[in-house]
Amino acid sequence: MFQPSRDQARQFFFEAWRKYRERQVLSPLEDLAIAIILQHPEYHSVLEDPERYGDMEYFPEAGEVNPFLHLGLHLAVEEQLSIDQPPGLGDRVEALERRSGSRHEALHATMECLAETLWRAQRDGAAPDAAVYLACLDRRLGK
Repeated sequence: MFQPSRDQARQFFFEAWRKYRERQVLSPLEDLAIAIILQHPEYHSVLEDPERYGDMEYFPEAGEVNPFLHLGLHLAVEEQLSIDQPPGLGDRVEALERRSGSRHEALHATMECLAETLWRAQRDGAAPDAAVYLACLDRRLGK
């Protein structure tokens, strides 16, 4: 599994945004990242200033949102959906979308479940548990 460092992940988003703005050819993954970035205009100024934001720390306990984590979770969920991994993820996201009326809202709910699953795995020193991930989504669906 590809596990970029924090700096590599941030550089990926900075570079994709730069290439997009300069109308350069994008890789398929960069193209997907740009589609996500375009849905988040609040992050455009961050991506335009790698010198200022490349090493910035974000503190959730202070109410700060890490734009790179947010975009990375979006990217991870989109990749999971493209192969329905874990199995049944696509059906759950579609049900969340029907319930909320917004694909973006459904993706954000999914990202929260993914983040919780990753946090638990890290806390427990274990691999992420697909059953925990899907159970979180099921709770959001009232199952």
